[in-house]
Amino acid sequence: MMRNRVLILGATMVLLSALTPAFGQGQAYRAPRGPDGHPDLNGIWQAMNTANWDLEAHGAQESPIVEAGTLLAQPGGLSVVDGGTIPYLPAALAKKKENYQHRMDLDPEVRCYLPGVPRATYMPYPFQIFQSEKYLAIAYEYDSAFRNIYLKDPGPAPVDSWMGQSYGHWEGETLVIDVTGLDERTWLDRSGNYHSDQLHVVERYTPVAPNILNYEATIEDAKVFSKPWKISMPLYRHVEKNAQLLEFKCVEFVEELMYGKYRKK
Repeated sequence: MMRNRVLILGATMVLLSALTPAFGQGQAYRAPRGPDGHPDLNGIWQAMNTANWDLEAHGAQESPIVEAGTLLAQPGGLSVVDGGTIPYLPAALAKKKENYQHRMDLDPEVRCYLPGVPRATYMPYPFQIFQSEKYLAIAYEYDSAFRNIYLKDPGPAPVDSWMGQSYGHWEGETLVIDVTGLDERTWLDRSGNYHSDQLHVVERYTPVAPNILNYEATIEDAKVFSKPWKISMPLYRHVEKNAQLLEFKCVEFVEELMYGKYRKK
């Protein structure tokens, strides 16, 4: 009996050792194909993190408006920046800190301006990717923002705009989007992280599992940062049966804030 147990144990160890390399190496996930023959990214996606509050690691904080109690309190979160810290130039870091001190007046989100790229991706609202044989576009719930993704290089952006100009191409399983022409008034989050009119963003959307994308954005701006840097995070597809983008037309929410002082008394 003891001899049989030893033989069984030995056979089990041999089998496990044979299987371990296969599990360890694994096979790269291959997503179902879309109508254009590339990975199917169609669907409603959303980031599940606190990057919109602060891309870097941060603790929970009280609301900047005392009367709001906990309604506007900031949740804590981990950094989504590779290396943990954004590589600011010294003068730019000082401006970032000033932005934070005056964020309730300066953050474009307060006034419902379009969020720009990459911020639109990790705001606490879903967005929808539309992918067909010839066209690619992204619609965002926040302020009905929209991006048409050119699939042929359109050349330099003719003018800066809130959502910039996006040129997309495929590198294997990854959709790569080159974004230029971004308006310098957008911020990267609520903590005052910002950029100049020289911002250049390269996004990468890679399916890594059913209903999960790995999102990366490389950010380059020689006026503000000492070197290019990258953020990364998972995006999750909404799988509920009735998933859809709803309206969040926030312009009407800020009319009093922006124009109330001009009301004729």
